[in-house]
Amino acid sequence: MKRARSLARLNGRILHAFSQRTTTALRAALPLRLALPHLEPVLAMNVAKEVKKDSLVILRAREPALASATDWDEILPQLLQATKEIDRGFLSSVGRFPVDIVIRYEEITPIRTRRIKLLHDAARKILAARDADRRLREAMHASFSRDEFAQLLHELFRLYAEETRSLSRSVRLPGPLALLRELIAQELLNVMLRVARPLAEEIADRTLHPLAPGAHKPM
Repeated sequence: MKRARSLARLNGRILHAFSQRTTTALRAALPLRLALPHLEPVLAMNVAKEVKKDSLVILRAREPALASATDWDEILPQLLQATKEIDRGFLSSVGRFPVDIVIRYEEITPIRTRRIKLLHDAARKILAARDADRRLREAMHASFSRDEFAQLLHELFRLYAEETRSLSRSVRLPGPLALLRELIAQELLNVMLRVARPLAEEIADRTLHPLAPGAHKPM
């Protein structure tokens, strides 16, 4: 459990970095700059929601190896249902702000399913490589090359961005901004995708740079 929680905390820091980098880029983009006062609180709460959901997936991945594909067919609906419960808490929190959100599960579920599976498989691989004498960073080195980890992060960011776009399309913005909702949602996706690749490369460089021989540094 302790090892899975440390991986979940690392994942949380990565998601917050992606959200912060995205918000910085949004401030320079029109019409997003106009909509940002309405979107920024939602985006901040959304990343907190995603950290909770990802933590559920990572903690579930610590369980013994799945015996068959059928097991995943049983686990996935459980994880999807748990994410919907987190969504309900998110929607309740958003109710404090002058926006209204309807989560379009017909759009989001296929994206969310792919992201859950990708994260679950990656977490299982890392946790399986981490024994009592191997710290998290060493387990990550044993599980992924630097380029593989960068590609993993980029794909997770891309799926995160796709789900955020779907969510932003349902945000009911006030006044004239409502007419620009689809444009705003698409531009939000474009900004997130522009941020995703360089940030994934940066995190991979920082996380999986070569370990010194015999080094045992905590992650």
